[in-house]
Amino acid sequence: MGTFSTVARDVGRILQVVSLMLVVSAVVAVVTSEFFAVPAFLVSAGIMAAIGTGLAQRYADAPSSGKLEAMVTAASAWGVLTILGGLPFIFIAWTIYLDPLPAWANTPEMISDTTDVFRHPLNGFFESISGFTSTGLTMAVVEDDLPRSLHWWRSFTEWIGGVGVIVLTVAILARPGSGSLTLFESEARKKKSKVLPSVVSTVKEIWKIYLGLTVASILLLLFAGPVWAAATGQASFVEELLAVLGNGDPAVGMPLWPAINHGMTGIATGGFSVHAASIGEYGPIIQYAVIPIMVAGSIAFPVHYLILKGEIKNFYADLQTRWVFGWFAIGSVLLTTVLLLGGDASGQFDTFEETFRAAFFQFVSAASNTGFGTAAIGGGTERAMSAGATFLLCLGMLTGAAAGSTVGGLKLIRVLTLIKGTIWQVRDIFAPDHAVRQLQMGKRTLSEEQVQAEYTEAAVVFVLWVLCLIVGVAVLLWTLSPDHPAEYVIFDVMSAQSNVGLDAGITGPDMPDAAKVMLIFNMWIGRLEIIPVAVLLGAILQQLNLYRTDG
Repeated sequence: MGTFSTVARDVGRILQVVSLMLVVSAVVAVVTSEFFAVPAFLVSAGIMAAIGTGLAQRYADAPSSGKLEAMVTAASAWGVLTILGGLPFIFIAWTIYLDPLPAWANTPEMISDTTDVFRHPLNGFFESISGFTSTGLTMAVVEDDLPRSLHWWRSFTEWIGGVGVIVLTVAILARPGSGSLTLFESEARKKKSKVLPSVVSTVKEIWKIYLGLTVASILLLLFAGPVWAAATGQASFVEELLAVLGNGDPAVGMPLWPAINHGMTGIATGGFSVHAASIGEYGPIIQYAVIPIMVAGSIAFPVHYLILKGEIKNFYADLQTRWVFGWFAIGSVLLTTVLLLGGDASGQFDTFEETFRAAFFQFVSAASNTGFGTAAIGGGTERAMSAGATFLLCLGMLTGAAAGSTVGGLKLIRVLTLIKGTIWQVRDIFAPDHAVRQLQMGKRTLSEEQVQAEYTEAAVVFVLWVLCLIVGVAVLLWTLSPDHPAEYVIFDVMSAQSNVGLDAGITGPDMPDAAKVMLIFNMWIGRLEIIPVAVLLGAILQQLNLYRTDG
């Protein structure tokens, strides 16, 4: 009972914090003059706050969190947020459909087909978990048609989810004996190295860096166009900036509202866009400008911290950061080659530069688990990229980038552990029995015991990850039309489980409900890296006395 009460209390506190996001979103709805959305956000906030407060007060005297409780809390919180975070989508869609408010609420005269899909609760839940897990797969077919209040809520959930709702809440939960450190570790799975000795100081520094990177991303997207226009003589910097700020028709820039949303979801490696064409809505300059934002989200926050402190050498001295740049470069070159040799099945690209830009952007988007797109991967049943190009992007989604960043996937350090650990295991067969063996991982020298422990954990996660992927692919193959190419089905399931958001034209509101539920599960376990989910299921079975733990 102690585990349940502790988890219930901590989940309640998380809900209390997240309910404030809904209040902020109501303010944004007022600022954008979408007054019809305000009741939906406030009612959702009230429901979430009531449940959170009820749990927090009912179990206020619960024991402190241990490792078990922390993992169960992490898994449970994402499950609960899936449902409660979907309420604004559902309420706003029904508000527009029923139109019960007076004229001053600015309710659209007609509900768009894109917004209408959220009257189906499952679509709202899907969008919610896609946001909070920073995935970016969407039920919104034409994002341009969504109200700005939903643009904001989608971006806000990804922005919070990118750094972790649990990490956000640690600052609230942190107090002597609260177990907040283990709660922090459960979200990070011990891969987010501490920046500072105190967990509270660590979280504060993470949020300072995150806020700074977000603002920098927004400014980059806002000014990239005007700077380029001035440099090439297309228009003066001031003229182009005024056009951007006025949301007019800038020659090459990104207007303010898209810049805010894409800056937030880009640094969160989330991928929700305000356009159906994603970043493909814009020209080459903006497409190139988005790439460093995705890369920044792929670098571990402790490395960002050290670089900001003046230790620039970490750009090349840190093992994971080296591999981020190296893997992104290698993958981009390989994908460019594949596309040039026939991988562009639909003939999307006319020049070498277009092919390279598309390959560079799509591979970085896949490996950073961001999910922005500038080119079609597939059209559902119609081919856009070949099987070879598709599977190369799948490989990028599988590996992910640095642990300790906002990305999903297996993480590069885990992939490196598997590769080097396997080589180490093979060589161990030929080593003398009396040999003292060690393994070098970057600057770390691992003893034989450490190698076995880290290799075992990486192998377990990898095996469970692949098994869940196989289940997801099997369910989609069973529920979808057989006209969908198998590689595209694999692509969309892997995109969900790696929390990427790229799709091959399969994911959408017309999918069977069973397929949507499967992808929801894939996004959930992908964000939590499977182990906390397994612990949650084990705790439930133990609570129900369905199996014995005494051997």
